[in-house]
Amino acid sequence: MKTEEKAWRALRARASAELPTGFAEGVLRATRGPGPEVWRQMNAIGAAQLRPGFAERVLRAAWALPEKMPTLLAQFTLGAATVAVCVVAVLALHTRSTRLEEERALASWAALAAEASDFDLLQ
Repeated sequence: MKTEEKAWRALRARASAELPTGFAEGVLRATRGPGPEVWRQMNAIGAAQLRPGFAERVLRAAWALPEKMPTLLAQFTLGAATVAVCVVAVLALHTRSTRLEEERALASWAALAAEASDFDLLQ
């Protein structure tokens, strides 16, 4: 019988035999992320794709944003309305499931009562 250590060595040997050359280096390179030169190249490519004045337009829109934001009262009202809708939905589902369960129980009791009356008639 193989020991655990031998089994791990066999597994490691088989895995390393099936992996392509340079696999570990590729994994380590991917975990380190791109180098500084690659970041510079990506910044240059991204900057070339933006239209002139993009940063100014973004800043202008960001400064105008607080005027368009909802008030605290509006956010609270929306939250309260959401809670109300959820509570109504839960109550409706609870009422429906309770009614169905009561109908099932009453039908079961009616069947039992019918059997009991049949049994009384037989005696």
